[in-house]
Amino acid sequence: MSAERDSAVGEQGSDGGRKTAKAAKTAAAGAPAAAREAASASGKRAAPAKEAAAGKKATPGKKAASAPARKAASSKKAPAAKKAPAKKPAPLKKAPAPKKQLVAPKKATASVPAAPAKTVAAHPRGESRTALVRRARRINRELAEVYPYAHPELDFDNPFQLVVATVLSAQTTDLRVNQTTPALFAKYPTPEDLAAADPEEVEEILRPTGFFRAKTKSVIGLSKALVEQFGGEVPGRLEDLVKLPGVGRKTAFVVLGNAFGRPGITVDTHFQRLVRRWKWTDETDPDKIEAAVGALFPKSDWTDLSHHVIWHGRRICHARKPACGACPIAPLCPAYGEGETDPEKARKLLKYEKAGQPGQRLKPPQAYLDAGGRAAPPLGAG
Repeated sequence: MSAERDSAVGEQGSDGGRKTAKAAKTAAAGAPAAAREAASASGKRAAPAKEAAAGKKATPGKKAASAPARKAASSKKAPAAKKAPAKKPAPLKKAPAPKKQLVAPKKATASVPAAPAKTVAAHPRGESRTALVRRARRINRELAEVYPYAHPELDFDNPFQLVVATVLSAQTTDLRVNQTTPALFAKYPTPEDLAAADPEEVEEILRPTGFFRAKTKSVIGLSKALVEQFGGEVPGRLEDLVKLPGVGRKTAFVVLGNAFGRPGITVDTHFQRLVRRWKWTDETDPDKIEAAVGALFPKSDWTDLSHHVIWHGRRICHARKPACGACPIAPLCPAYGEGETDPEKARKLLKYEKAGQPGQRLKPPQAYLDAGGRAAPPLGAG
């Protein structure tokens, strides 16, 4: 850089010298000799003075030269300054607050129902797993107050009668089974008796229950299995019960819970309908419903829970026209409004003891009678 400044100064000094010499010659051409000498002398003096002036002028040249250098330096820095603003807006593009906030809620919303989603479907209102458990258990407590006398609505005196009555209850009402089994058990009181029975005679007794041929085959078959495999005794284990002809998990849990005191969930048509209305689960397979609902309650509650739900389904929360206006758990029900909401009209839809009518059992427990329930009439009584 110093060499370049020096050469620039030198070029300016030499030009200035030439211009001074020409001016001196022009002056000398029109002046006498003495004047020319004086002029030459003065020209000699002026030369250094102009050279000095040129030197002084060269000094600003240095400044001018340094100014471009500064400009060049500043111009070199300028791109960095230009890049800096380019980096400043970059954070705005990378991390705009709204975008981050939009993504986070989606993850949070997905994580909230993740636990129940597999066993229990998410509530339409975004109900959490904890809230679902609390609501489900509160419904059960409310129903326990409404039906403190809830019990199995099949008449039976022993495990054998209960397993046969439960098999016969398929595709018919408990009332019809209760009106039919007295004649059956009077003639065939033990598994050995029913195993040796004439199928045609059994069919005639079971005709009122519907599907009597298939049911005859099942009850005679399970009686033979009890005699041959279990010594004529009903087993108290789930894995043994489901091996009997006509006995599935639903029937097995009815027997285990009510004849042996072992907890079980009875997933019949009423139970399936209500737990889906209450958004406890969206499953349709009985085994999956059993698993989903069982996960919401302690095991010790399973048998009574089954009674509460089934009783409510038979008396108030009907399949076609639920009596929403007379439902004691309406504030907890997501399906409120599917049925009649007018209280007066809803009361007309109530059944059994809620409507002042007889129940389904011919021989109900005393607690039911004490609560105002009425026994069902025998077959043919009207």
